[in-house]
Amino acid sequence: MTFSVAGVCPDTGMVGCAITSSSICVASRCTFVRSGIGVALTQNVTNPDLGPLALDLMSDKLPTAEVMQALETLDDNIQWRQLGLLNLAGDSATFSGSEALGLYATAAGKNCIAMGNLLENTAVPQAMINSFENSSGHLAERLLQALEAGLAAGGELGPIQSAGLLVAAEPNWPIVNLRVDWHIEPINELRMIWGNYQPQMDAYITRAKAPANADSYGVPGDE
Repeated sequence: MTFSVAGVCPDTGMVGCAITSSSICVASRCTFVRSGIGVALTQNVTNPDLGPLALDLMSDKLPTAEVMQALETLDDNIQWRQLGLLNLAGDSATFSGSEALGLYATAAGKNCIAMGNLLENTAVPQAMINSFENSSGHLAERLLQALEAGLAAGGELGPIQSAGLLVAAEPNWPIVNLRVDWHIEPINELRMIWGNYQPQMDAYITRAKAPANADSYGVPGDE
């Protein structure tokens, strides 16, 4: 019911992921990022507790394979999960339990991972990896392009309804946190939201860090 991609950019320190699903509000349950650390994805029959827990373990500098082993031990229902971990160094691990739904697959590439379940075909994750590895620019744009490539490669077996794009960098809070929670074409809607947000993104960071240097807010009453 879900396919996703995670990526990191060692040059900028950005870490992030993009996800889509037939389920409502997928990004609220399945995507977790932490500045300076990496990304954790938890999907299929989701346990959102595993995302922050994985990032806590990754913060202790454990290799992602060891973090995944710890998660497998700590969750009694691990066979219903599909998990992905990626740290800022590009070290990754994925897991698909025996109860994962329908056709499922994972793939890993340079500074990226991708995975999915209830897929149209098992080539979808690799299509996202290929897109990410051959793209350039802002990490959020690369992740969104990869998600679009996954859809073009077949995507989920049924219609998708929600999508999300999440990126963290030097601030402790995500600099990109965009969601489409129920829409007939959620990836297209996410593309539109990103296109509107990207030109304003740096201004919001400036307002947080140095408000005296911020541009006009451009709203009624702001002179």
